[in-house]
This record gives sequence, structure tokens and C-alpha cells, in this order.
Amino acid sequence: MASRSINRVILLGNLTRDPELKYTPAGTAVCTFGIATNRAWTTGDGQTKEDVQYHRIVAWQKLAELCGKLLSKGRKVYLEGRLVYHTFTGKDGIQRTVSEIVLDDFIVFSDGRRMVSGDEIKLSKTTQPINSDQSSSNELIKENKADEKETSEPKKENKASEDVNPDDIPF
Repeated sequence: MASRSINRVILLGNLTRDPELKYTPAGTAVCTFGIATNRAWTTGDGQTKEDVQYHRIVAWQKLAELCGKLLSKGRKVYLEGRLVYHTFTGKDGIQRTVSEIVLDDFIVFSDGRRMVSGDEIKLSKTTQPINSDQSSSNELIKENKADEKETSEPKKENKASEDVNPDDIPF
């Protein structure tokens, strides 16, 4: 029996482009987008340096549809996933390797700095065909709040998530 392994990626960064939502011939939703993560440090002589890393993210099925609705270029997002490598031969005959992160979960930092996770959005909202030009995430959040008011027992909001500042997160 093989020993257990872990392939886990956690990122907090900004989207470099709007998500691209497509469907496979079998009807499975797939969404791709890019995330940029920044790192700053001070050298031994006191000079401040910065570095940016770019990551390719891929989401599948319902999570892909949520990404298509909630994410947009420049938006800050926390995500978790697993690292995957693909090797292919380019048109020029050179073999290349591409790394990507297959998304498992994400949390969006909205404009008001309130975090919105995929768990807060009702999956019934994602059954409609999604177009990247559709309503903004703020409209979707407003729709969900209206739905919550219609239910017999209103959902209690977690105040801790409203008070989190992304600059306070240590990673």
C-alpha cells in the first residue's frame, strides 16, 4: 500500500483577466482564468524588491459556472486547488510543459471587502446558462439576499468574515 500524499495549493491574489467559461461537447462546464500573486522583500542593503508570479487556474462543473458569475479582472480572490502538469508538443516541434491549478474552492473579496464564498451562493442560481457578459457579482449577491428574506428562517451572517482585511492575512 502506498503512503499518503498531499497536492494542495493555496493562493491569494488578483485576477489577471476575466474568466473564460466554455462547455465541453459532453456539456461539462470548464472555466479558465489567471491569478497574479505578489511578493515584496528587503535585501540586505535595505533595497525593497518585488516579484510577481502568474498562475493558470481551471475550474470544472458547478464551480466553473460560479467562477464565470462571480469573478472578474482585478478582483481579489482566495483559492484552493491542486497542481497539475500537462506536457505537449508545440507547432514548432518543441516539447513544452504547462502547469495549472485545478480549483477545489474559492472565496471572492467583493468591492466592499466582504468575502463571498461559493457556499453562500445557492446552486440553483447556476443552472441557467452563464455568459461572461451577464450580471455582475454584486447583482448576484443582491439576488441571493432577496431570496434569503423570502425564506421562513433568515440566514445569520458571520460577522467575522466582514471584519477580515486582506492585508491582515499572513500569507
